[in-house]
Amino acid sequence: MKFQNIFILVGSYFFYAWADWRFLFFLIGVSALNYFLGIYIEKSENQKVKKTLVYLGLIQGIGGLIYFKYFNFFISSINDFFGMFHSYFSIQTLNIIIPLGISFFTFRTLSYILDIEKGKIKATTDWIVFFNYVAFFPSLLSGPIDKARTFIPQLEKSRSFDFDSASDGLKQILWGLFKKLVIANNCATIVNPIFNNYQNLPSSSLWIGMVLYSVQVYADFSGYSDMAIGVSKLLGFQVSKNFDFPFFAQSIPEYWRKWHISLTSWLTEYVFTPLSIQFRDYDKLGLIIAIVINFVICGIWHGANWTYVLFGLFHGLFFIPSILNGTMNKKKKIIKASIFSTLKQLFNILGTLIPVMFTFVLFKSDTVSKAFGYYGKMFTKSLFSVPTALPFYIVLMVIFFFAIEWFGKNNDYAIKRIFSYSILVRSMFYFFLITAIFIFSAKEQQFIYFQF
Repeated sequence: MKFQNIFILVGSYFFYAWADWRFLFFLIGVSALNYFLGIYIEKSENQKVKKTLVYLGLIQGIGGLIYFKYFNFFISSINDFFGMFHSYFSIQTLNIIIPLGISFFTFRTLSYILDIEKGKIKATTDWIVFFNYVAFFPSLLSGPIDKARTFIPQLEKSRSFDFDSASDGLKQILWGLFKKLVIANNCATIVNPIFNNYQNLPSSSLWIGMVLYSVQVYADFSGYSDMAIGVSKLLGFQVSKNFDFPFFAQSIPEYWRKWHISLTSWLTEYVFTPLSIQFRDYDKLGLIIAIVINFVICGIWHGANWTYVLFGLFHGLFFIPSILNGTMNKKKKIIKASIFSTLKQLFNILGTLIPVMFTFVLFKSDTVSKAFGYYGKMFTKSLFSVPTALPFYIVLMVIFFFAIEWFGKNNDYAIKRIFSYSILVRSMFYFFLITAIFIFSAKEQQFIYFQF
C-alpha cells in the first residue's frame, strides 16, 4: 500500500509540474501546513488553541485564493469606482500568475480542516496519504472535489487490479474523450467567432452561440470528469460523481443537484447549511438570503470577474420560486417507459434549461457590458433572419450525443447502458466513438475549468 501511494504521489507531482512547474512547491507547502494543522487541531484540548489553528488553516486557504485569484480584481474594482468620479486615484495591479487547480485543492484542504474540527473525521498521521489526497492527479486540476472522509480511507488500504472496474473505467474515459474532442471542441469552433463578433451578426446566430456554448461547457467539463473518474477506476479508486445529466433537470434546484455535484455538495455543507441555520429566524426570507449568498460565492469561486458574480446571483434568484412554494428539495421523476411521459415534463425541462443557458452568456463574456450587449442583440428583428451556417456533421454529432445521454440517463454515465447489449452491438458502438474521435476531433482547446 505504501509503495502504491508513493508511486501515485510521484506521478501526481510530475503531472502537476508538467502542467505548471512554477507552483509545485506551493502545492507541497499547502499540503504540509494542512497536514500538521490537522494533527494539532485533533490533539488540542484547549478550544482557543483549536480555533486558532482552524482559523490559520482558513486564512491560508481563503487567503491564498484571495491573493492569487481576486487581488487584482479588488484593485481594478476600486480603481473603476473612483474612475466613475473622474478621480486620479489609482492603485497598481500586480503581475500574478494563478496556480493551476488552486480552487479545487484549496476546497479539499478547507473541508479536511473543518471536518476534523467538527469531529467528522480523524486526522491522518501518514503524510504520504494526505499529500496524495491533496494532489491526486486525475482530479487535481478540475475536480471532482472529493472530501477527505470518502477518499482518504481508500488511500489507507491496499488496492489490487480489478478487471471489471478497469474495463468500466476505460469505457468512461472513451465517452469523456468523445465529449471533449468531438462535441466540446467542435462547438467551440462555432461559438468563439460568434461571441467575438456578436455586434455584426444577426440575432438568430447569437441564439445558436448561446445554445452551443452551453453544450460546450457541459461536454467539456463533464468530459473531463468522466476521464478523471475513469482513470481513477484504473488505479482502484472511486471518486465522486460530478454530473448526473443536468440538462434533463426539471427545476433549478434539481439542476444544481446534477451539475458539478462535488462543488454543490461542498457549498451546501460548508456554506449554505451554516447560513440557513444563522438565518433560520427569518423563515423563508432567511432561506432566500442563505441561498443567494451561497450562489454568489459559487459564482466568485469560478473567477475574479463581475460576470461570475452575476452568474451566481442569477442562479440564487432562480431558487426563489421553489423556496416560496416549498418545492426546493422535491425531485420530479420521469417515467422510464416513455421518451417524454407528459408535455408538462418537457416544458419543465425547457423552462429550466433556457434560463440556465442565458446565464452561460455571462459565463463566456469578458465583461458585464459585453454580456448585456450580447443579450440586447439577441432580441432584434434579425432574430428571424438566416443564422450562421452550421456544419452538418456538428449538428448530427450534438443530436447523437444528447440522444445517448437521454437513453442512458439512469446510469452512472451515458454509455454504460450499452453494456446490456450484445458484444457485436457494443463493439460497433465503441468503434464508432473511436472513429469519430479520430475523424471529427476539432482543434485542441484547453479544458474550460482549468482556468478556475
